[in-house]
This record gives sequence, C-alpha cells and structure tokens, in this order.
Amino acid sequence: MRGASYQVEASIRGSPADERRQIRQTHAKPLVDALHRYLTEQQACISRKSVTAEAIGYAMNHWVALTRFLDDGRIEIDNNAAERSLRGIALGRKNYLFLGSDAGGERAATLYSLLETAKLNGMNPEAYLREVLTVIADYPVNRVEELLPWRLQADAAK
Repeated sequence: MRGASYQVEASIRGSPADERRQIRQTHAKPLVDALHRYLTEQQACISRKSVTAEAIGYAMNHWVALTRFLDDGRIEIDNNAAERSLRGIALGRKNYLFLGSDAGGERAATLYSLLETAKLNGMNPEAYLREVLTVIADYPVNRVEELLPWRLQADAAK
C-alpha cells in the first residue's frame, strides 16, 4: 500500500486540492481500504500480546487520522515536510542547553521560527535576515509586522 499510495501522491503533486482529493478517492482509497481489511484479518489471527498486535492496534485506533488525507486534498499523506524543517532543531538540541538563560532560549526560538517561516514562504532565510537587519534599526516599531516573511514576499511580488 505504501509504495502504491506514494505513486498516487507523486502523480498529483502540485495539483489543486479538489483534484488531489478526487484522484485519491479513485486510486488511493481502494488501497487504504484493502489495508484496513488486511489489518482486521491479521488482528484476528495473532496473539493480542504480540508486538505486531500492538502495532496493528495502534494503526486501527488512529485510523481516522491516518486516512484523513483521502478526504482533504490540502493535507499531505505524511508529515515528512514538518519533520525535515525540525531536523536542524533536533540536531542542535544539546547545544541549546548553553543558551545562557530562558530569555536566550526564547530569543533563539523566535529566530528559528522566523527563519523557518521564511523558508515556508519560499524565501532564502539568509537573504531574508540580511534584508530585515539592514532596515530594522530605523523601522517604526508600530509597523514591524511589515517585516514578517509573508509580508516581505508579498511586497516583493508587487
């Protein structure tokens, strides 16, 4: 199911949400339904105390969440993009023990959030930070929200 479902996803990547939903209903839903039947059959045949039974039970208990992508074309099949964006934070977590204080940690979290948001808005984080740092000293404090990544991107598109 996994390989076939990802083939369906590859064929609809970049398509509008309504089209993605329709193609998923036609091509991926039968695969997911077959997996559900298989897991149900296996659950009846194996020891309830086995590791496999625990894994199947977990999948069945979360079935609605696991299959939500079928009914909403805006939702990705997995959370790989989110995990990729957090990888840098996870890799550096031991270094973050030395930020000096809670306030330093909060500043680091704000900076990471800004840079990841810039990436999500299709901007080069270094270029974004360079732009903001060149203007922020003289920028009116009541208009600082204009420097957020989605605002600068919208201004650049004009």
